[in-house]
Amino acid sequence: MAVSADGRGLVSQAGAVLLWETMRATGLARGLSQGLARWRAPRAVHDPGKTVADLAAAVALGGDCLADIAVLREQPQLAGPVASDPVVSRLVTALAADAPRALKAIRAARAAARERAWALAGEAAPGTDGPVIVDLDATIVIAHSEKEHAAPTWKKTFGFHPMTAWADHGEDGNGEPLAIALRAGNAGSNTAADHVEAAGLALAQLPRRLRGRVVIRADSGGGTHEFLAWLAGRSRPLHYSVGMTLTEDMQAAILKVPAPSWTPAYDGDGRARDGAWVADITGLLDLSSWPAGMRVIVRKERPHPGAQLRFTDIDGHRFTAFATDAKRGQLADLELRHRRRARCEDRIRCAKDTGLRNLPLHGFAQNQLWCEIVALACELIAWTQLLALAGDARRWEPKRLRLRIFAVAGRLASSGRRLRLRLAEHWPWAGETTAAIARLQALPAG
Repeated sequence: MAVSADGRGLVSQAGAVLLWETMRATGLARGLSQGLARWRAPRAVHDPGKTVADLAAAVALGGDCLADIAVLREQPQLAGPVASDPVVSRLVTALAADAPRALKAIRAARAAARERAWALAGEAAPGTDGPVIVDLDATIVIAHSEKEHAAPTWKKTFGFHPMTAWADHGEDGNGEPLAIALRAGNAGSNTAADHVEAAGLALAQLPRRLRGRVVIRADSGGGTHEFLAWLAGRSRPLHYSVGMTLTEDMQAAILKVPAPSWTPAYDGDGRARDGAWVADITGLLDLSSWPAGMRVIVRKERPHPGAQLRFTDIDGHRFTAFATDAKRGQLADLELRHRRRARCEDRIRCAKDTGLRNLPLHGFAQNQLWCEIVALACELIAWTQLLALAGDARRWEPKRLRLRIFAVAGRLASSGRRLRLRLAEHWPWAGETTAAIARLQALPAG
């Protein structure tokens, strides 16, 4: 095979057209341009909002540093004029110097675009047939060099410990980030103030009409008096389903539960699961110091083969507990809803595959801006799937989307004043890609 670099009219990452069409339809590009206009220098060629949007697109395509914007710069037919590396670096420095105002502007653009995206999605949008599920969880981001506020973590690594919040799209989709709040590596897993901050940032990202129909899910790190009191004490209380650490009082209460009170738990498909049961132990506990109306539900299951038992495992069974304010619903349904919080782990893993695995900058404010760019990239992918893709493609993770949709090569042909992008005829997902682009192009600009 002879290889030469003399092809004309060819473009790689042709499927990235989906990302720009999503920005247009949701109004994200326009919102960023308006929000970041104050940072545009006199006689500047490049719009700061366009540059931030280009960085988000580059990260969505697999980039993990500022310099990866070069992938777009070399294809102006698709991405338009893209800022040079020095211009990008100066912009990030300028935004980090005024981080609170810059973050506020970016988050406002994200919230407006989200409201538009969910309105366009119709019945497929979160909160259409029930509450909006918001999952909170912290994660470790390892740093391999000295960076501002990088510190030893509880996992005996070195880096950062951001707190994240995600809107769950349910079984038919994935999810999207509502907040990625950067924290030092030695930040605690159960710090109530950080949970309150992340939940507040997440609520600000939701359309106002949905903020009264929210269920906050968290692991046992969120099972603190202060955080649950904040959730229940708001003027518009938030519903919750939060993991609880098993205490001696809970263990004693579990031993008092009559055998007939244990009802079968459900598997992921909503069917009774062999070897797992649930029970309500609220009446066996003193919950006077906790929010009124709080219930404690316990799951009992046989450990899987090879699992080591813990001190809290009673009678050869493994127990987990969670607190909820839900007054209705079968115990098994409430427990299944809480257990589906594990989807948040998948969202974090996908975010680490979309720029969050490593924070590339030195300053803490700069890396918080990078987290916002990662959030934008994850949202672009999620909104593209929500608005343009159907079936299994709505659940594809970023790696599969890049390999099958975004990375497809194409040929640009011009006819008069119109450009035509031709994809490979025999590419298995060419039809899916062109149909998705057509769906987005049929939507009015936001």
